[in-house]
Amino acid sequence: QLQASGGGLVQAGGSLRLSCAASERAFNRYGVGWFRQAPGKERDIVASIDRTGGRTYYAESGKGRFTISRDNVKRTVYLQMNKLKSEDTAVYSCAVSYGLGYHVSQYNYWGQGTLVTVSS
Repeated sequence: QLQASGGGLVQAGGSLRLSCAASERAFNRYGVGWFRQAPGKERDIVASIDRTGGRTYYAESGKGRFTISRDNVKRTVYLQMNKLKSEDTAVYSCAVSYGLGYHVSQYNYWGQGTLVTVSS
């Protein structure tokens, strides 16, 4: 089971760090992705990381502003978001995949999301 947390209300230009925590030891065998879904839009991938943390992927929307990392001892994956923009407003959620996934279709076991609201 995955649980995303760390969302909230922040002003444009600010930062937030999201956490995706897992209760299962098997979490460390999987790649993890962060996704977001804004109202009326499809869910899109934001960033992903492989099981060791050695490889990462970023969608264009977050390149240069977001950093994904993981702590396998704590079974947690983080998404550090800097220089936030109003268009980053969305529900952010995490899920697992085999390897480093680049698309929503490669992911399973979605956790509940956390709302990020960026005020301009």
